Amino acid sequence: MIQKQQSMVFSPYIELYDLIVPKDNMLRKINDLIDFSFVYDELKDNYCKDNGRNAIDPVRMFKYLLLKTIHDLSDADIVERSKYDMSFKYFLNMAPEEAVIDPSSLTKFRKLRLKDVNLLDLLINKTVGIAIEKEIIKSSSLIVDATHSKARYNQMKPREVLMERSKNLRKAIYQVDESMKEKFPAKNTKDILEDEIAYTQELIAVVEKEEVLKQYPKVKEQLNLLKETVADDIEQLQCSKDQDAKIGHKTADSSFFGYKTHLAMSEERIITAAVITTGEKNDGKYLKDLIEKSREAGMKIDAVIGDTAYSEKDNIQYTKENEIKLVSKLHPLITQGGRQKEEEFEFNKDAGLYVCKAGHMAIRKARTGKKGGGKNQRDTYYFDIEKCKRCPFREGCYQEGAKSKTYSVTIKSNEHSEQEKFQESEYFKEKSKERYKIEAKNSELKHRHGYDVAASSGLIGMELQGAMAIFTVNLKRIIKLLG
Repeated sequence: MIQKQQSMVFSPYIELYDLIVPKDNMLRKINDLIDFSFVYDELKDNYCKDNGRNAIDPVRMFKYLLLKTIHDLSDADIVERSKYDMSFKYFLNMAPEEAVIDPSSLTKFRKLRLKDVNLLDLLINKTVGIAIEKEIIKSSSLIVDATHSKARYNQMKPREVLMERSKNLRKAIYQVDESMKEKFPAKNTKDILEDEIAYTQELIAVVEKEEVLKQYPKVKEQLNLLKETVADDIEQLQCSKDQDAKIGHKTADSSFFGYKTHLAMSEERIITAAVITTGEKNDGKYLKDLIEKSREAGMKIDAVIGDTAYSEKDNIQYTKENEIKLVSKLHPLITQGGRQKEEEFEFNKDAGLYVCKAGHMAIRKARTGKKGGGKNQRDTYYFDIEKCKRCPFREGCYQEGAKSKTYSVTIKSNEHSEQEKFQESEYFKEKSKERYKIEAKNSELKHRHGYDVAASSGLIGMELQGAMAIFTVNLKRIIKLLG
């Protein structure tokens, strides 16, 4: 049964908060800024209304997740800190002497209560609505970009995941006490997951006995993360990798295994829309979604600012039809008039090569046709034939026995004369200078709120992580601008 506990629990010590939590404390400001009762309305269908024990207040559980994102800590560490941090207790609407939740409750809350809730759009729209109401957003321009997050199991073998986290724990301990090397069990040398789990459990047992060591925050955080992995993620570790994550390409020579978050942001640095996809997706394909989601959130849009990935012909036509200026430089290889199998081959503007729907990037390209001749020039992209032979999508794409697999694109001239003229204007040049802002926002998400690596496996988990991270940075930005 769901119960509302928004009002503070009666306590003789309640006045301590006025003495201990400063008026300019960020958590106090967030509490004053936003009414969290919307959480009840969104989650009520995921609770039993008339049967069972009373559930922990969903607003409190939601706030725990928000604290976890703000401080980038494990479930165990965020609950532990809420025992003694009075600003946490104030934010969570707890009495100073009240007991905290069990960390395992957060896992259940994520899996059971947040399922089937479009949290990403909900939380973004909530913060954009506040920003518009407070007259923080005054611009009518969107800045768009995509940022990548590596999968939690970054194409590592299950054993390698445990090895990496064990190493991080030992490293943190050696910074405090190198003599601990003598107490640790011998490292596992067999390529057997069960043996690595056994070693990890022995290592945890040794560290658990060292009460002094566990008082060091770095050691404690790494220990809790390793324990959480062993206790909760064994089932995930049985998989060779994250089943939803895909290979994306940052350049022709570098790639990542994970997800992409396509973002739209106002010039005031408030994120107005997001779409989370697997890593191989093309940035430019999501411009329409970002514009429409931003409008639904309440934004008025006169211009969109992005890199060359957004200057596809479809985007030029869409923005023109909707009377939006597209501040995106043309790229000769992604603005062709027409090509075959557009849904199967997408252009990666960073690498300058096409990627097939299996996520394989072309290994080289060649141009045919004479410049200035009567016929259009063509760019032909060559794929690794050995990968094509084993590809699950080879039927209808790869012809059995073929010695090469290519994809050709016709380069058309004068297709985008209006856009070419526009990008020479002073307006275009001035607006282009705003694009750096979204790169700084991507950096904030990754380096301050752990968005560089997925916190769990699967696209659903990535969307939850994205929702909380974007909600956090938007609230922080609103508070800063109000201040």
